[in-house]
Amino acid sequence: MPGLLRSLWDEPRPPGAPRRVWRDWLLVAVLVPAALLEGFLRPDLPWRTLAVAVTVGLVPTLLWRRTRPLLMVAIAFGTCALVPLLTDRNALDLNVLVFVPLLAYALFRWGSGREAVIGAAIIVGKLYLTVALGQLGLTDTAAGFAFLFAIMALGAALRYRVGARQRELDRVKLLERERLARDLHDTVAHHVSAMAVRAQAGLALAATRPDAATDALRVIEAEASRALAEMRGIVRVLREDNPPALAPTPQATDLDRLADESRGEPAVDVEIVGDAGTLAPSVGSAIYRLAQESITNARRHARHATRIQVRVVVDDTTVRLRVTDDGEPAAIRPARTAGYGLVGMTERAGLLGGTCEAGPGPEQGWIVTAVLPRAGAAA
Repeated sequence: MPGLLRSLWDEPRPPGAPRRVWRDWLLVAVLVPAALLEGFLRPDLPWRTLAVAVTVGLVPTLLWRRTRPLLMVAIAFGTCALVPLLTDRNALDLNVLVFVPLLAYALFRWGSGREAVIGAAIIVGKLYLTVALGQLGLTDTAAGFAFLFAIMALGAALRYRVGARQRELDRVKLLERERLARDLHDTVAHHVSAMAVRAQAGLALAATRPDAATDALRVIEAEASRALAEMRGIVRVLREDNPPALAPTPQATDLDRLADESRGEPAVDVEIVGDAGTLAPSVGSAIYRLAQESITNARRHARHATRIQVRVVVDDTTVRLRVTDDGEPAAIRPARTAGYGLVGMTERAGLLGGTCEAGPGPEQGWIVTAVLPRAGAAA
């Protein structure tokens, strides 16, 4: 238990808290006139001027509830506790103050662990003081406590749900980096093996055919340059110490294999425009993987599709991939691995200095497009 409490106390704020959005200003624009109108329509309200002034003064706390959640909770709940204590227990009997629980929600959604603990103590202290002053009966106080607890639990639940999704996204990205690093490892291993074979052949023929040794050195130089280029790619991605696969890494020139391996519906058509064999190995492998992922996704989720078209266009600077299907129109189509397949595809393309996008076609089906530099990203 002490470890759990320490973990809660040390919990940092979640990243990406929005400062102020249009909804915040809309709330302020609605609540301030509402407080003034309620004060005007309720002439029997005790301490009417003070109640309206305090309520209007507390409304701006909504603007800082995400960036300063503990401070806003302390101001709002502290004021709501002290004003009745110093004046009258019904001094703040305005319905507009219903916005105050939003601060409790924001505290548990955007605050750090220690802020949540301290803020919860302030909220409980306010409820205890309400009971002590006799503002509410025990039943109403219990209902208020249950309502606030539900609001705070909702904020915490949404916070950890978003955190869990972000951790899953990070895991998918790291997995895609590992896959790319393995592909690069295979490519470098191929180049190094070629250098070793050429060196052995050159040594064997050096005594009788000096020109063969010279040719071998030229090949070794070219292979070494390619290997160094791929090594620069390896250091740009993360890789776990797992043994690489022994099978050769498929390239863009192997895309016809995807069509040959297709069985039944939908059929796969592959078209390659340009010389895909001159692509950098990491780029050729990425094109193959992106096409493979897109075909898998279309086969699983395209409704009543009869054909999948894969088109690769290679020019002097870039290579473009386009995968389409003729399935029924769909606004959303899940990707492989519980909705994270597109994340991995985008990550792989981004690591190589390119882009990958997916979305519904203008009339039917689904379209995946990727644009990569033919030489890969610079190290």
